[in-house]
Amino acid sequence: MEKLFTPSDLERIREAVAGAEGRTSGEIVPFVIPRSERYEVAVWRGASFLAVAALAVTTLVFQFYEGWGMAWLYTGWGTALVALVAGTLGAVLAAFAPPVKRLLAGDDLLTRMAHRRAMQAFVEEEVFNTRDRTGILLFVSLFERRIEVLGDAGINARVSPEDWADVVLRIRAGIKAGKLAEGLIDAIGMCGQLLERKGVEIRPDDVNELPDGLRMGREDV
Repeated sequence: MEKLFTPSDLERIREAVAGAEGRTSGEIVPFVIPRSERYEVAVWRGASFLAVAALAVTTLVFQFYEGWGMAWLYTGWGTALVALVAGTLGAVLAAFAPPVKRLLAGDDLLTRMAHRRAMQAFVEEEVFNTRDRTGILLFVSLFERRIEVLGDAGINARVSPEDWADVVLRIRAGIKAGKLAEGLIDAIGMCGQLLERKGVEIRPDDVNELPDGLRMGREDV
């Protein structure tokens, strides 16, 4: 995770949060995590899929091949070896090839796990711990390619989920361009502008209730 952000990036993100919060009573918490789940189920699916596919091919060989060159395949151990090798290959592909793991995990599971991790981060980072319940979590889970904006009660009373669409799109554009830090900085600025438009006004006695820096979650969940 540290390789994704330079010290300069981290400082600029902190400054962006401070600048956005200087105009409203919102407390913005950017949070980035490598992945929200390990997805062991994808490894098992990969192993099962290739093992079954290999057995299906073996069955076709039994049906149509009439030569003697693969006599070993007609033995019990030969068939078992084919299934074992194919299953191992499927497991390795699912474990170490992120596109394969995402495909085998499925969009629904990726979305569900990312949302669950976002809710966990909301609690762990104490985004709820503000006087007027004006905390906002900008959550990015890189492996799942999921971005969520979670607002506390004071934010949700004025800002609808649809209002965050441009903020999410800006972060996604930054990731696609290989400039995650820039995407976050721009999105944080957009949050401040949106909160101003929605009337989440700064109070005369406003204080900084949550740290302004980027939070980086651990992968070993």
